Amino acid sequence: MSYSKRDEDSGEIGLFYHLDKTAVLQEARVFNNSPINARKCRILLTKIIYLLSLGEPFASKEATDLFFNVIKLFQSKDTSLRQMMYLVIKELSGIAEDVIMVTQSLIKDIQSKQETIYRANAIRALCLITDPSMIQGIERILKASIVDKNPSVSSAALVSSYHLFDVAKDIVRRWSNEVQEAVHAKSTGSGLSSAASYMSSFGGQANNAPVVISNSNITQYHALGLLYAIRQHDRMAVAKLVQTFSGSRGGGGFLGGGGGGSALKNPAAVCLLIRYACKVMEEDPSSAVRIYELLEGYLRHKSDMVNLEAARAICEIPDASMKELHPAISVLQLFLSSPKPTLRFAAIRILNKLSLSNPAAVSPCNLDMENLITDQNRSVATFAITTLLKTGNEASVDRLMKQISGFMTEISDEFKVIVVDAIRSLCLKFPAKQVVMLNFLSGVLRDEGGYEFKKAVVEAIFDMVKFITDSKDAALSHLCEFIEDCEFTKLSVRVLHVLGVEGPKAASPTKYIRYIYNRVILENSIVRAAAVSALAKFGVNVSDDLVKKSVKVLLTRCLDDVDDEVRDRATLYLAFMENESVAKQYVQDDATYALPTLERQLVEYVNSPLSNDREFDLGAVPVISKAQEEDERRRLRTQDIISPSTTSLSTTSPAGVNGNTASPSTTFQSLSTNHHPFAGSLDQQAVYAEQLAQIPAFQQFGTLFKSSGKPVPLTESETEYVVHCVKHTFARHVIFQFNCTNTLNDQLLENVHMVMQPMDDLPLIQLVDIPAPKLEYNVPGYLYVAFEQEDPEDLAVGAFSNTLKFDVKDCDPTTGEPDPEGYDDEYQVEDIEMLISDYIRPNYVTQFTQEWETLEDELVETFALDKEKAPSLKVACGSILDLLGMQALEDSALPKNASVHTLLLAGTFLGGIKVLARCRMTFSNATGVAFELAVRSQDSFTNQMVLSAIA
Repeated sequence: MSYSKRDEDSGEIGLFYHLDKTAVLQEARVFNNSPINARKCRILLTKIIYLLSLGEPFASKEATDLFFNVIKLFQSKDTSLRQMMYLVIKELSGIAEDVIMVTQSLIKDIQSKQETIYRANAIRALCLITDPSMIQGIERILKASIVDKNPSVSSAALVSSYHLFDVAKDIVRRWSNEVQEAVHAKSTGSGLSSAASYMSSFGGQANNAPVVISNSNITQYHALGLLYAIRQHDRMAVAKLVQTFSGSRGGGGFLGGGGGGSALKNPAAVCLLIRYACKVMEEDPSSAVRIYELLEGYLRHKSDMVNLEAARAICEIPDASMKELHPAISVLQLFLSSPKPTLRFAAIRILNKLSLSNPAAVSPCNLDMENLITDQNRSVATFAITTLLKTGNEASVDRLMKQISGFMTEISDEFKVIVVDAIRSLCLKFPAKQVVMLNFLSGVLRDEGGYEFKKAVVEAIFDMVKFITDSKDAALSHLCEFIEDCEFTKLSVRVLHVLGVEGPKAASPTKYIRYIYNRVILENSIVRAAAVSALAKFGVNVSDDLVKKSVKVLLTRCLDDVDDEVRDRATLYLAFMENESVAKQYVQDDATYALPTLERQLVEYVNSPLSNDREFDLGAVPVISKAQEEDERRRLRTQDIISPSTTSLSTTSPAGVNGNTASPSTTFQSLSTNHHPFAGSLDQQAVYAEQLAQIPAFQQFGTLFKSSGKPVPLTESETEYVVHCVKHTFARHVIFQFNCTNTLNDQLLENVHMVMQPMDDLPLIQLVDIPAPKLEYNVPGYLYVAFEQEDPEDLAVGAFSNTLKFDVKDCDPTTGEPDPEGYDDEYQVEDIEMLISDYIRPNYVTQFTQEWETLEDELVETFALDKEKAPSLKVACGSILDLLGMQALEDSALPKNASVHTLLLAGTFLGGIKVLARCRMTFSNATGVAFELAVRSQDSFTNQMVLSAIA
């Protein structure tokens, strides 16, 4: 039924039309009328709320006058008017002055013996206008409201208490008994729509499930959230909370919590409990079995929302086995065929996330997911397709591609990008199906779409060119056709660059030249310049003299271009083609600078007061291969999850001596490590060097030669004290940096230091031991132990046993206040080894063969790896790289042949000695990997040390 005609006749359709604040303030005199006209007052209050919601500025005096006019409505007995009044009071409380004057009126309404509907509104308004210092004065009223029999009053008090918790923690903590009683209270009414709107305030909605909360027992939901806020810093209290409210069968604690024995009846409250149980499992791995049984029990709960939350929690358990995942996946599989779109969406979303880490576990649902491809809800269909692309087998690729082809025309570009990214992963997973997938990608490339969609398709084809050799010619041909009618300049430039890199390597390079030269004739200046650069690479890299002559003619024509950039590039490349040595250096060279390090050092140079007196040292910037740079970009682009513990340990600035934080390095590091699109290990080493330079005890050690990469864990991540180690090698010194975290909230560690004992007779003398003054709960601390080499030619290689020693002070988990007296304690951590690789820094050389010939001192030995340690040449290459700490050259880290391979390596030994290695490898299914390692450097001692790393 439509009421639009009636509303138009009554004039209410224009209630907010050209609403003016001045006119509204003048109308406020209606609040003084006696008797009160409830209808006019409600309309005026609605206008005031509308103006406030739009952000209309009210002066303090205007708001105060309006506030005291509004509170005259306390005289009215009209229920709806009183509810509107409370809303306006709350909105004006932050602007008006002396709002505290209305406190007694609100308290009178709250304590009314009549079951008035606006008692809950009065509680919310009272808590909002009360100054934090005066909360103690209304404590008795709020405690009584929390245990009120009326669920709307109880929920209003609980939600308001939750918001007060941030400003009055100590007072709210005293209400723990009343809050717990509210959890156990049974609902006596149903109407609580206003209270339910507050649920999002403290994270009650399931991440992956659409929540439709029943008003029945909603007080449990609010009370449980507040109870957790009160106890969240006490592990044992949180564990007890989960145990108490999960219910039991026969008093088994966590066991059987999902059955009828649960103390919680509200589904939203049960979902909260599941989340708290998962936090208990994260902090206490020993409870994993009990928590899993609890979650499995909730899979049989009568509420769909609880089933989904429990299934999601089980699917997010790290390293869960197929057997453990099976019950959750079975429940999700049932939801896939649900008539409710919300349940289908929630289930497929959970399965999609699980497929990223464990596609095999999701594959039993493939048939059900295929039925969802044609789902009317496009979000459900998109998730179904992307999940199938991750879990499907090679035999199903053809069928999936056919189904997706019809689906692509019906979805938006945003969903198309998701589908293309999934297909991109599938291309690399099943290279034998490259023809089908390449045809699909080329087809969607011709469809209408925006920049992001076309970019995703082009990136997928680039990956096929790079990683699937058989598809290269066909993929490059499709890219050539694409740039014939490409409306995006950026994509044209990128495609031209790839054609310039890959085209000269193709069997028939000449067929791409025509497409590239067409861009010189038909496109804008930016694309023309890119086409000139691509043409030049054919002229330099193709050995056929006829091709070189043709490219020369085409570049000569470009000298008459109207754009100076195009003319200058053509002139430059023609000069390169006349001089092969220059062309090799500037066109064929595959080296580039480590850009994050270059940028960081340039910033430092520009900001240095001495920059005018010295030149920028470009030689100090590490040189890497372009393949390394692209691999790093690709790794960070495709990385879905980054370990927070590793990141924080490796990028937080350590404290200096005596607890003084090295603040310059903190600021500098935030610019150099986190700000860049990617930052490799070389740049991280520069950050370490800057940090160590802030510590006076290390300033005489000279230049940092090498820092070990990712911090090495010396403890399990779940232990009470988490320790990681980073090794820093100097010319004659070694520094061990220990990153420590105290995970116990009831302990404070003071005077924390590491005692290191060499397990062998190592030629090292301990010089420096820098402890951490204290380790607070979850606040990283840093310890340093430094050694000096007795003899520079006798490098220390061996293990150290490590013991963490400290003073322990027990402290209150809630306040963090430590006891005045403590006691000595120690904690044994894993051993740490000094390896030959700690004295070798990876280095990139542009021409391995030429560099190899210049070094005459050579040492050769033969080694073997059994099949268990090296089941393939790829694994063997990785092991050798780890042992030697050198840089793989010319893409030799990835063997092209399964039985024979040559690994080329380069590095710099301690003291700046250049080292090259050539490893000729063979693989046999019977014997494993056998390889001959030849090492060349400037002296025989270095060769012997490098070979000893393998032995």
